[in-house]
Amino acid sequence: MKKTFKLTHPKIKVARLIESIKNEVRKYLKRERRKNLPEDADFWDFNCKFGETEKSAAVIHVDDITKNIDQAESKKLESFYLEIIAKTGHRSKKPKEIASTVLDDTIMTS
Repeated sequence: MKKTFKLTHPKIKVARLIESIKNEVRKYLKRERRKNLPEDADFWDFNCKFGETEKSAAVIHVDDITKNIDQAESKKLESFYLEIIAKTGHRSKKPKEIASTVLDDTIMTS
């Protein structure tokens, strides 16, 4: 999804536009995550960019999309650009030494 969302409309209030944009983003993420994974992948990951324009868009994490949309509303922007591209993700295992020390620390502090 590569889209510029407008936050101005003659009849619809900004708060309703924000909610509809967030809903559209959630639906898109759900739809992409439902797609079949290739055999070598563990999960669907996303490359995301957010900015006032396509040229000024900066890389963000998926979890920060709604925060950035809320910031755009608080800054009273007329529009913003959002890009979400699905990619395959691969889980990485923690090294055994680090995992065991973290586990030991949590047992001792409990």
